Amino acid sequence: MAARGCAGAWRRGWQRGRALPGPAPAPFPRGQRAVACNARGGAVPAGESGDLAPWVPVVGLEIHAQISSNSKLFSGSQVQFAAPPNSLVSFFDASLPGTLPVLNRRCVEAAVMTGLALNCSINKKSLFDRKHYFYADLPAGYQITQQRVPIAVNGSLSYSLCIDNKMSQMVTKTVRIKQIQLEQDSGKSLHDDTRSQTLVDLNRAGVGLMEVVMEPDMCCGEEAAAAVRELQLILQTLGSSQAVMAEGQLRVDANVSVHHPGEPYGVRTEVKNINSIRFLAKAVDYEIQRQIEELENGGTILNETRAFDSKLGCTVPMRDKEGKQDYRFMPEPNLPPLILYDAKSLPANMNHQQVINIDWIHERLPDLPSVKREKLVEQYGILPEHSFALLNEDGLAEFYENVVKQTQMKPKRVIGWVLNDLLSYLKQHSLTVKESPVSSFLLADLLNLLEKKEISSTAAKQVLAELWKGEGKTPLEIVKEQKLQLLQDQEELEQICQAVIDRQENE
Repeated sequence: MAARGCAGAWRRGWQRGRALPGPAPAPFPRGQRAVACNARGGAVPAGESGDLAPWVPVVGLEIHAQISSNSKLFSGSQVQFAAPPNSLVSFFDASLPGTLPVLNRRCVEAAVMTGLALNCSINKKSLFDRKHYFYADLPAGYQITQQRVPIAVNGSLSYSLCIDNKMSQMVTKTVRIKQIQLEQDSGKSLHDDTRSQTLVDLNRAGVGLMEVVMEPDMCCGEEAAAAVRELQLILQTLGSSQAVMAEGQLRVDANVSVHHPGEPYGVRTEVKNINSIRFLAKAVDYEIQRQIEELENGGTILNETRAFDSKLGCTVPMRDKEGKQDYRFMPEPNLPPLILYDAKSLPANMNHQQVINIDWIHERLPDLPSVKREKLVEQYGILPEHSFALLNEDGLAEFYENVVKQTQMKPKRVIGWVLNDLLSYLKQHSLTVKESPVSSFLLADLLNLLEKKEISSTAAKQVLAELWKGEGKTPLEIVKEQKLQLLQDQEELEQICQAVIDRQENE
């Protein structure tokens, strides 16, 4: 699962609540001292030798989730990943003079839905602002966002992570959500190194984003990774974002600092645009270790923006933030305040299609991942860690339930075949559940043969390997072809045994 970000004795010390001396393993090639961070968070006292000063790492996240919508936030241009460059750009996206923004209702509903799922208070009145900065892929010279009064505030996200990489030992933690704001995405700069050129693709310009700002309540990369993975599952469950990090639909900025207990927070650095949960854990852990080294060697931490180099396993400087950038925030003059309603405030004569009703959206929220896990454990008697494994793979929980419905085998035994055998095949061949050549029907058919004792467990694994080839054969056909049936006729068994004895005597 996503929470397995801290591997090895060095990082496991964070969960055990003690600092471990000695150099850290890759990706911490320079580290000489470890950070102490136990399962409950916070600082851990130095060891008996007293040579290790405690450090308190502080991690906060800003997460940009691309809203799942057919069109952009303020224009009717289509949203499509990997479309030909500059093929999905309206006059407004290109910032032609005289063009005006028109707010996308679907994007607002998605933001409200996400806010409710994250236990936020939804502001019935929110405002849009202009944030000015100059990039080649931002043709207007400003971004429309929600700086002063965002659409949702004061929420929380609960997530679970394993201790010492043991799935059977899990703790649940909570990170506060400061706010969720609607904003438009920028375009994309494409760097052509062979020609020493940078080209601009505006297909992404104006795509709707939800920025989820998390308070600095985390203390290591494992926690950050687990929180983002849980948020990713929630977004995908709601349908408010596909949240595919490989396609840039979920991008993470990590703010990291360290300080001694009782002292003010240290100077923070920002690691920008992390596009993988695994890389997020590595980037945060590396940055914590880098800052501790720098401070213990008498250096200072710069308030700067850094990037994570996944090949080298370290963060590298991008630009300093010592001189605070003046974004010149101002109210967006072309958009009125965004007004939402609930059942009590909805005017009697109002056309329901022209307003957004918070209560109506709340009533239609689907079961969130935490609720789904509880139901799986309660309904099928599986272990809690199994429920995490099922939900962490898209479509695997539905696959498991379909197998259970179609087989006579007990759910507790089915889970082993799904997680240990089927999932192993999928991982080995880099396939998703939807791409599996073994359907839930075929696996259930195979397990029925095993449950009826028509084949052995060893034979069942052989049959599964044949099914994986996708040749269109049923489990029973494979069993008959390869003569894998268990013999039930006692007389026939006695004849076989006698023939073996006779053969031995003749030899």
